[in-house]
Amino acid sequence: MARSRHARIGVAGLQPAQVLAGLVGLVFLVFGIIGLVRTGFVGFADHDHATLLGFAINPLHNLVHLVIGLLGVLMATRSGTARTFGWLLLIAYGAVFLWGLAIAGVFSMNPVSGLGNPLNLNTADNWLHGVSALVGLLIAVMPARKVAQVPEADTGVAESPARADTVTEPVPAADTADEQARPQRKGRWHLRPH
Repeated sequence: MARSRHARIGVAGLQPAQVLAGLVGLVFLVFGIIGLVRTGFVGFADHDHATLLGFAINPLHNLVHLVIGLLGVLMATRSGTARTFGWLLLIAYGAVFLWGLAIAGVFSMNPVSGLGNPLNLNTADNWLHGVSALVGLLIAVMPARKVAQVPEADTGVAESPARADTVTEPVPAADTADEQARPQRKGRWHLRPH
């Protein structure tokens, strides 16, 4: 088969990172909306406001979920932006996970004690944020499906299909210095009419 000089490798189609980023975004959107329905906007950053499936929530926490969800859905439209969403998820929820551990007293010295607990974090939230950070890492480093993209005019394929009376012969070596600089593979065959 003839090799194209203009082919390039690129991503094509819907990528797994895009699907995962979109699903994570939808989950955050749904829980942000359900949380706001449950808490309303009263007591924006209060503690002990309400729980949702064992996770402490308040209106500020719900708005954060809505923003993350909206970013996830919007950034899932392209492979590169879906991966960027994964890195943002890793950094943001990794920081919130460490903040929650500091609030819970896991560290001997709490560097964020002056900030308080405006997101109303509890132990269940901490573990969920740790898992969310790991999912962000997965989205960010998930391999893409790649395909060779060849311009239509340079496919190297004959206009008409091969006939039974054609004979295959080896392609002669190229005369240009560029072609001679590249190592030639033995056994390259090309269809020629006999």
